[in-house]
Amino acid sequence: MSDPQPQKSRRILIVDDEEGVTTALKRALKREGYDISTCNDPREALALLKTETFDLVISDHLMPGMTGLEFTKLVRDRYPDMLRLMLTGQPDTDMVIQAINHGEVYRFVKKPWNDLELKVTLSFAFEHLDEMRETRRVGQVVRRWNSIF
Repeated sequence: MSDPQPQKSRRILIVDDEEGVTTALKRALKREGYDISTCNDPREALALLKTETFDLVISDHLMPGMTGLEFTKLVRDRYPDMLRLMLTGQPDTDMVIQAINHGEVYRFVKKPWNDLELKVTLSFAFEHLDEMRETRRVGQVVRRWNSIF
């Protein structure tokens, strides 16, 4: 029996206007083997997304110039294959339900976060992302197969 292939590094973009938050998240998640990039402005993050590919974005909700909900809607529309998590200090129940129902975010993480809970959430998020990608891949194979016959 052969050893399983090593898993490629997952790329995460963290967007928060508070540099202390991005630094703390990067420190906590880097130990898990994630490839982390940070931005302190959502417009800067959108510019970075034009040139780099990420598996998941973690965004603060309350940021100057653009809310996390506005940001994640743009990310969902432009990069539907990227999963989105949102950090929030004061969760508004209606906003949370709306964001999850409309697919803007996969999960909300409350500030201050618990490192272990965040790591578990990310583990489930990446399982979900892998399942989404596999479903999309199988769908493409089936469509190609059907177009041949």
